[in-house]
Amino acid sequence: MERNKSVEEFIAKKAEWKIELETLRSILRSTDMEETIKWGIPVYTFGNKNVVGIGAFKSYVGIWFYQGVFLKDKHNKLINAQEGKTKGLRQWRFTSEDEIDQDLVLQYVNEAIENQKDGKEIKPEKLKTLEIPSELNAALLSDNKLQESFRQLTPFKQKEYIEYITTAKREATRLSRLEKITSMILQGVGLNDRYR
Repeated sequence: MERNKSVEEFIAKKAEWKIELETLRSILRSTDMEETIKWGIPVYTFGNKNVVGIGAFKSYVGIWFYQGVFLKDKHNKLINAQEGKTKGLRQWRFTSEDEIDQDLVLQYVNEAIENQKDGKEIKPEKLKTLEIPSELNAALLSDNKLQESFRQLTPFKQKEYIEYITTAKREATRLSRLEKITSMILQGVGLNDRYR
């Protein structure tokens, strides 16, 4: 994942979409939103809440509305990129500068800002409490340092380790996986941190 430090750096790396990105940026900067970089991409916030982001891919540039599910979308411009997974996020894609109707984009953006002011927001679902598999539980009970290290991991990282062990069908596989992850837990790293 790219770790851009500024919007200018982001746009410079996406030279093939420079005009489109600058057009979208100028629309977003004409509002009361704050421009920032999060996760290496330009994000526009209102009241410290993410409202709109911009991105560039091989075949399109796009803006996404973090709470886009609440937009009226009278012109049918928005898509849900991951049906069944994405709850609030909606995208609007453009393949050329000609497709960017600045007045219409601004209407959608202003509606998104108003929705944010009104507090319309889909809250993330709380994680279900996962049952620690017996193999991991036994290891945690027999090693106080391991138990403390596991407890200090974020719930997400704990879940990764729990699922890693519970998805193994054979006991021998579960035990070998436990052996593999013990040092990682003690180091305070997540199972898939190296891929992030």
